Amino acid sequence: MKTGDMQAKVFFLPELLQPGDMDGQIAVVIDVLRATTTINFALVSGADSVRPCLEVEQARELAQQLRETALGNKGVLLGGERAGVPIAGFDLGNSPQLYMPDTVSGKTIVFTTTNGTKAMQACQSAERVLIGAFVNLVGLILELKKVDLPLAIVCAGTNGEVTREDVLMAGALLHELSKERQVNLGNDQAILALDAWRSLGERGECRERLGEELQQTQGGRNLMQLGLQDDIQLSALRDRFRIVPELDTADWSIRLN
Repeated sequence: MKTGDMQAKVFFLPELLQPGDMDGQIAVVIDVLRATTTINFALVSGADSVRPCLEVEQARELAQQLRETALGNKGVLLGGERAGVPIAGFDLGNSPQLYMPDTVSGKTIVFTTTNGTKAMQACQSAERVLIGAFVNLVGLILELKKVDLPLAIVCAGTNGEVTREDVLMAGALLHELSKERQVNLGNDQAILALDAWRSLGERGECRERLGEELQQTQGGRNLMQLGLQDDIQLSALRDRFRIVPELDTADWSIRLN
């Protein structure tokens, strides 16, 4: 039996949010290629937490502050990218494959990316903020089945432009959630996202060919140009993790729910 109704909206870019849109909401932030995928990999691999930062210098300063505490030098890693490539002086880039247990287990990751961390910042007034990607779609559904809050799905986009990979993930989330409870779509962006995902289903591509589909998106093309095809395939591993990373807006850290 389905649980109660849930109101749901999608925002294709953080810039489309208006004051008050996040108030009282449970937000899901999506940056499939690659920030939210990478955060999932980091936490599954045993990272203690991920600390998102808007700016490179802010990340460096926070990492230095944390290293001066009981965490110590070995307890903090800097990770992230600008324009898709690793940042000079950082320990890690933004490739999910870099965030393996032997590298990140027990560590705090101070993390900054071009688009994903901006989307997280835009959700700071939400009641709760979850981190979403195809790799943890099943975990999100299990959590959202239990929630009695309206849903706001916020796509990161790329440099202020809508990206299809994030729209597809938003649509997949709405589609799967609608199997568990009544979902009332609250804006046209939600309708468009759901239509985009279901159009793949009609062609039999939702799971089997998701990696190929992601290669054709804006983010996918950017990664292909950088020779990062493997990151696309890892990002397409739907339902790999049954986890829910959640951003604590009080101390601005992401941990497993």
